[in-house]
Amino acid sequence: MKLLTVFTPTYNRAYCLHQCYESLKKQTCKDFVWLIIDDGSTDTTKELVEKWIKEKEIEIDYIKQNNQGMHGAHNTAYERITTELNVCIDSDDYMPVDAVEKIVLFWTKYGNSKVSGLIGLDADTNGSIIGTRLPENLQTSTLFDLYQKHGVKGDKKLVYRSALTKRYPYPLFEGEKYVGLAYKYFKLDQEFEMLLMNETICCVEYLPDGSSLNMFLQYQKNPQGFSFYRKELMKLPSAGLVFKFRQAVHYVSSSLMMNNRSFIRETPEKGLTLLALPMGLLLYLYIGTKTRSA
Repeated sequence: MKLLTVFTPTYNRAYCLHQCYESLKKQTCKDFVWLIIDDGSTDTTKELVEKWIKEKEIEIDYIKQNNQGMHGAHNTAYERITTELNVCIDSDDYMPVDAVEKIVLFWTKYGNSKVSGLIGLDADTNGSIIGTRLPENLQTSTLFDLYQKHGVKGDKKLVYRSALTKRYPYPLFEGEKYVGLAYKYFKLDQEFEMLLMNETICCVEYLPDGSSLNMFLQYQKNPQGFSFYRKELMKLPSAGLVFKFRQAVHYVSSSLMMNNRSFIRETPEKGLTLLALPMGLLLYLYIGTKTRSA
């Protein structure tokens, strides 16, 4: 059995998915399976992938499902994966030619059941690290502590033990397509730290149709998903008051969008949520203005 599953959720990305495929064909280590979750594409993704499967350059597993959003595609991937490790490479991203080799060698040397996986670096298409590097003086850390305690910035690439990512499935809300992926990561943080590997294992390109550039629209279209996510972040035992207050502000805003009159009763932090009411209202109004203009 292969050690690693590289999984790629995709939705109408036939025009750029080939970059990921070409990078995987060139890997110096072939100890991986490429799992493609086609989240209801209406373009030529299916035909493209079928052609690649016939080429037999790499092992490809393809699943097509009704559109559920990124988190729904992740749920499907985690249910399907059978390898020890997995990593998500988005449809507009690709891997340096030695990325799989770096993961395999690093995990073979340092991997163990006391950690949930490893954290590597993302770089842009020019090779510049996204945000900051990982602390050189640390061997392990939780993802939450990296950002909140150690000052790490920018997206990082997460390689998890598959037995663990099957836990904490993302909830699906009718008519909505978004729940923050970090929900699962922060839940695993409460049980395990992750190994730190200061090596680039993914090159990212933020395309105009990517969710990171459309967050306000996502926010308005998926208030239940955002509300759930903010409530979960307020429950984190390692989070400080400032962090929890920010989540409360967003929770108030999402609750107003979904016209939830019970949000004070449902919040895990009643005092902070009451304090967050004025700023939450302002955020709600601001997002409404931005999405109308968009």
